[in-house]
Amino acid sequence: MATLTVGIGEWAVSRDPEDEIKTYALGSCIAVVIVDVKLFVVGLIHIALPDSTIDAERAAKTPGYFADTGLPLMIEEMKRHGAVRQNVRVKLVGGASVMDDKGIFDIGKRNLLAAKRILWKSSLGAVAEDTGGDISRTVTVRVADGTTLISSGQKRWEL
Repeated sequence: MATLTVGIGEWAVSRDPEDEIKTYALGSCIAVVIVDVKLFVVGLIHIALPDSTIDAERAAKTPGYFADTGLPLMIEEMKRHGAVRQNVRVKLVGGASVMDDKGIFDIGKRNLLAAKRILWKSSLGAVAEDTGGDISRTVTVRVADGTTLISSGQKRWEL
């Protein structure tokens, strides 16, 4: 089994049933998991910020860092791998409020809203989400069956 590790601002798409796609330490970041449940094409992106207009240079180098530039690119890559909208299921993970006790910046909430807005523009909506709170999450998706596992500290659960 190969593990495709997705860092901040990166994404991976796979059709190989031997693969799993994993990202670590989602605090205020958002992971968008998209699974075509017929072909088992799976994509996962680790988004750090909602809007690329704050740093066009970074967006050009690392479009996955921002929801508005990375998520549409991952969706297009999934289509190239054969994913079809009516077979797609979306899950959202992360968007916590970490190191922002007073909610001054609300990056987690803003990331979640940006991802939902972009998904909506593609006629997609989440079937499940594990978002908010104040915990860091790690996400693993098995390409063979689309199972999405989340862990935080010693706890582990399925989404």
